[in-house]
Amino acid sequence: MSIPVDLARISRNQSLKPFTTLRAGGTAETFMFAQSVDDLASIAEHAQRDDWHMTILGCGSNVLPSDSGVEGLVVVNRADSIEVSADGTVTVDSGCGFQELFLKTVQAGLSGLEFAVGIPGTVGGALVSNAGAYRSNISEFLTSIEVVFEGKRKWVEPAFMEFSYRDSILRRTTPPQCVLVQMKFRLPIGNQKSSYDEAREYQRQRISKQPPPASAGSFFKNVNNRVLASSLETLSPKMQDAGVVPAGFLIENAGLSGTRHGGVMVGRRHANFLLNVADASATEIRQLAGLVKRKVNERYGVSLEEEVLYLGDWSLFKEVWEA
Repeated sequence: MSIPVDLARISRNQSLKPFTTLRAGGTAETFMFAQSVDDLASIAEHAQRDDWHMTILGCGSNVLPSDSGVEGLVVVNRADSIEVSADGTVTVDSGCGFQELFLKTVQAGLSGLEFAVGIPGTVGGALVSNAGAYRSNISEFLTSIEVVFEGKRKWVEPAFMEFSYRDSILRRTTPPQCVLVQMKFRLPIGNQKSSYDEAREYQRQRISKQPPPASAGSFFKNVNNRVLASSLETLSPKMQDAGVVPAGFLIENAGLSGTRHGGVMVGRRHANFLLNVADASATEIRQLAGLVKRKVNERYGVSLEEEVLYLGDWSLFKEVWEA
């Protein structure tokens, strides 16, 4: 691949464990860091023109690389600048931390991103999965995105991403080779004290629920199913009214809390967390995820869908139903 960068920046067979919050997975065929949006865009343009598969990592909080490795080029995105205008327009690099974006915007007197507190990952990664919490999503504030697509750097409308609940075009089984470079948001003017108070409450709730061992955060998406929600007597009235069933509720009530497979276990404090408690392999983590999906489907007749993206070559993966 004819990337116009110093070859000393590119390494081979780099372990990806240190670059994922699950601390699991194999190696990258080739690996490098992008230090700015121009650097990232240049690498992406050349990779796409040479038809070289490219994977972008931010904080690695919502991904699981295969033990067999990730082909092509893996780039860790360190482009992280933020510009905030008085009218509420925010321009941010895709490698900026999502929580850092909240802090900078609330300091500027803007609101809307309070739910981002405690969500690991970058803004780019948040957009790929349309991250959100407490009935808010990052995509609702988005006005435009700078991408590298089909070898060209350009600005596109939010509709390009085909957003839905915890989903976008970049999460598809065969997603287009597209790199998110920068984003523009429009946030409302807010009350700084109210925003901080709201964010502190969200943080308090997360700390009380989320276990400390290595994890990807919530592993599965919540289930939108009004019939199921209304049938669950122990589900909160608010969730019943919304027709939403938390994945953790289903996993816990299927009797899976604390279930262990090799070095990975289902969280006891929050059953939608798969915890790497003893140097688990990526294969073990995905196998336990498969067991969870099977048991929940047997109990409730619904199919859980992962929030976590599986990266790389999983062609040798085999399910194991006993944990």
